[in-house]
Amino acid sequence: MTSDKDILESLIAGGVIGATLGALLSNKNSEEGTLLGAIAGAAILATYKANEIANKANVTMYVEENGNLYELQVGGAKKLVKKIEKPSIKLQEHFKLK
Repeated sequence: MTSDKDILESLIAGGVIGATLGALLSNKNSEEGTLLGAIAGAAILATYKANEIANKANVTMYVEENGNLYELQVGGAKKLVKKIEKPSIKLQEHFKLK
């Protein structure tokens, strides 16, 4: 069975995880970087593993690509469900974690 570290490395190498997020996941220089990397890594691995389980279960899945929601059917067909409108709410750029 593939280890979590191997999965993360393959996702980074394959371009699934961007370079910035990959650097965060690999950052061992600070306590904050390690904590954020652990949280992000756990979320990514959980998503990856859930996707693998869903693929094996042969159920219809939904994905977002370029602002559109698609239905991925069991046979591999991709059907447009709807265009997703961008939110009009403007979030602040910086947040302070407590």
